Amino acid sequence: MHSFRYHNDRLACEDVDLAAIADAVGTPAYVYSAGTIRENFRRLDRALAGLDHQICYAIKANSNLAILNLLAAEGAGFDIVSGGELFRVLRGGGSADHCTFAGVGKTRAEIEQGLREGVHCFNVESEAELAFIDEVAGALGVTAPVAIRVNPDVDAGTHKYISTGKSQNKFGIGIDRVESLYREAAARRHLRIRGVQTHIGSQILDPAPFAEAIGKLIPIVEALKARYAIEFFSIGGGIGIVYDPALESGSPAWWSASDHPHRITPEAYAEAVVPLLRPLELKILLEPGRFLVGNAGALLASVLYVKKTPAKTFTIVDAAMNDLIRPALYDGYHEIHPLERASVREPVAMDVVGPVCESGDFFAQDRVLSALEAGERVALLSAGAYGFVMSSTYNSRPLLPEVLVNGENWSVIRKRQTYDDLIRGEIVP
Repeated sequence: MHSFRYHNDRLACEDVDLAAIADAVGTPAYVYSAGTIRENFRRLDRALAGLDHQICYAIKANSNLAILNLLAAEGAGFDIVSGGELFRVLRGGGSADHCTFAGVGKTRAEIEQGLREGVHCFNVESEAELAFIDEVAGALGVTAPVAIRVNPDVDAGTHKYISTGKSQNKFGIGIDRVESLYREAAARRHLRIRGVQTHIGSQILDPAPFAEAIGKLIPIVEALKARYAIEFFSIGGGIGIVYDPALESGSPAWWSASDHPHRITPEAYAEAVVPLLRPLELKILLEPGRFLVGNAGALLASVLYVKKTPAKTFTIVDAAMNDLIRPALYDGYHEIHPLERASVREPVAMDVVGPVCESGDFFAQDRVLSALEAGERVALLSAGAYGFVMSSTYNSRPLLPEVLVNGENWSVIRKRQTYDDLIRGEIVP
């Protein structure tokens, strides 16, 4: 669900007119719906009520402090992949003992930081990392809580860049090597085995791969529980969202509809996994990111020019690929709607593009939309996940402001960067 709707031909987020926000903060800008995030969290939490569970928000999806604070107030834990993300959690009102620390390349400084702050667990991704965490914990005179990430060799049916559960991916330990690595962990003096973890990918729209992965791991989890008294089984994240309204009857624009006939919901997800997990009698951790925040965000932009050539109509907007890279990186689809609906216009096949000096700087290609004119403003929906967090200052374009809407009220939760901000820290010798 999301809270972006037209009221009297004016696009609103919850009860706030988006044109009013654009007037106040300018474009381009990100806008998020607090109500959508809360409802997504609560809906998933309700669906899993039959399990002892903890939802750990994957903050790589959207790491703004206001978003973290909102989710901490809902009772969320956090899935982190860097020391910077741990710092954000603590500044945003979360606690380290509700953080799982993932990632294939943890540095000594990050491991030390996690141990000092008391993270709930390190998710170990390799034999070398296991030995290194033991070494770092020993040097500090403490014991490190660990879980090993198991790669179940399951095809999540997602984009190759966000698939993580196959044997050729860089993540996790092969299912055939897990038991030996747990034996090694048990023999190390400065490690405490706390659980087992898996994660097969992102933007998954069918419950079946989740159930398949869990089913493959259940015998291993049961054996580890009996042998090491593990406390939890973390089943990862990856629940997808609707980007394209055509998905209501099909699949996302960037996959074959014949390959992905399902639309996932929290209820369908729970129906597939809860019966498998309940008999384990373990705490179940899950790490959704996109599902909680993806449809809660929009990128506002203004039309600068309309360029017509014999081959194409280009609608050029002031947002760019370095503000929202998903279309360029993944062929990701985002609905595009005017903030103020004008009189009926002829539909036009157009490319919606940005000002950056790259041919990959586009938001839509050959998309049929109502004709747009210079000066009009649009919203790119479903931009709450992997939007601002993946942005950059390429072409020396300042980072965008972020706004959080809560009912009738809204607040700037990140100021727009200035040119001075762009060069802060740079030194001419």
